[in-house]
Amino acid sequence: MGVQEIEAEEKRLVDPVAELPGFDETQSRIAITGHPIHAMSVSFPIALTFCTLAADMLYWWTGDPFWARGAMWTVGAAFLLGMFAGLSGTAELLLVRGIRVRAAAWTHFIIAVTLLSLLGTNWGLRLSGYESAVLPHGILMSMLCVLMVGFTGWHGGKLVFDYRLGIAKGR
Repeated sequence: MGVQEIEAEEKRLVDPVAELPGFDETQSRIAITGHPIHAMSVSFPIALTFCTLAADMLYWWTGDPFWARGAMWTVGAAFLLGMFAGLSGTAELLLVRGIRVRAAAWTHFIIAVTLLSLLGTNWGLRLSGYESAVLPHGILMSMLCVLMVGFTGWHGGKLVFDYRLGIAKGR
């Protein structure tokens, strides 16, 4: 293939999504002085989800009810702060066209909603008796939540670092 043929082929291979109006509009609209609220708020539920698993494991290892009670509080905080992060992320998804047109953003959204459902279920299990809830169901739910946090975070990081969504104007 010659140079002209390659250039002609490249012109024919156009991403139809990139041609949509607003594709390059990726700057956050839900922000405080330019800092996206969603990106700032996700660190708390992520950390608290890991803390819940750690507290469950420490309860399993020591039998000290302090750790079971701590796990109830950390998973509750992870759920509530995750709802706040989820609301800001949903607003970004719906308000910013350049984010909304990408399938990867919707994948991240669906996985994050699933994670919030798991965190809420995990918290709900513990509200009626935090010690009895840890073994075996609570610790298994905590492990599943940590896996989902990793999966959700990886997809969210991909949106930020690969596509520069929510942090820059255009690519």
